[in-house]
Amino acid sequence: MPPSRPQTASSESLSSWIRRSLDDDPIDAFTLPGGRAEPRGPGLLELIPDAPAVEAPAGVISVGIHGNETAPIELLQRCLKALGAGETSVGAPTLLVLGSLEAIRRDVRFIDTNLNRLFRRDLEETGAEPERARTLMGAIDAFFARYPGRARLHYDLHTAIRDSRYPRFAVEPYADAVTPPQHWAWLAAADIQAVLHQHRHSWTFSHYTKHYHGAAAFTLELGRARPFGHNDLAPLAPMGRLLLALLAGQPPRRSDPQRMTFLRVEHELMRRSEAFRLAFADDIPNFTEFAPGSLLAEDGEHGATHVGEVPLAVVFPNANVELGARAALLARPVAPPA
Repeated sequence: MPPSRPQTASSESLSSWIRRSLDDDPIDAFTLPGGRAEPRGPGLLELIPDAPAVEAPAGVISVGIHGNETAPIELLQRCLKALGAGETSVGAPTLLVLGSLEAIRRDVRFIDTNLNRLFRRDLEETGAEPERARTLMGAIDAFFARYPGRARLHYDLHTAIRDSRYPRFAVEPYADAVTPPQHWAWLAAADIQAVLHQHRHSWTFSHYTKHYHGAAAFTLELGRARPFGHNDLAPLAPMGRLLLALLAGQPPRRSDPQRMTFLRVEHELMRRSEAFRLAFADDIPNFTEFAPGSLLAEDGEHGATHVGEVPLAVVFPNANVELGARAALLARPVAPPA
């Protein structure tokens, strides 16, 4: 099927794409400063530059994989308004992704199951979230196939369900591909405060693009989850500048990566039975450190879990996950990448 015919330049079309996607109101292709925008399905929009910058990566920017994490959606909307208003022009091929459309509409984390655990090619589950995962994986595969000679990048923007010792942090998925060093400098300049290296395959959206496509990919946690209209975007201004630079195909600002704290996951706490509890307060901030010997969890099947000989920080604790799911990550500090 040939692509839809681009319409006249329209800043309104770009700035209204998120709203129209959530209203299930299809949008036609349209021109924009420096290129054109091509819809690739519900909640999927590809920005195609007329003259892509030589060194610009083919990038994916995704928001709303969890529907109640609204600050990244508002941040992306602000970037699109700036692009549509001609404050910059598109210079890099970019796929924009609104993840879980129905969950965003309902302002809930997910409908039936956590979408951000389903991004694997051997997925057998059925239902709304598995079908959306298949759609998004197919869109990613097709997008990167259109740009075979370019470096690949994926920022999956989130907010956490709790406060954090480091409100803005990156999770680097586990994969064989090594993250090029300039990405740490870009994230440091975007005021990312910490980096958490994953220790095993996790089947998140950012893991999919790194594991299957060799992309420099990150889950970026940008503060705490709040309803639309209740987000303070001021602390996210440096991240907004990074996103605009990537959209424009321009070299992003850099800063010393050593200003960030780096940690590596050592263990995962898993919920094995209904008789499961975390042995600390429900509102404990991410990256709270526990001393050796501390009780972390009790499970009716697995028993008690204590900290070993090295202090560990707890990240993403959630006792109410599904059976067999991860209830927390346990991490220790490591040196910054060389």
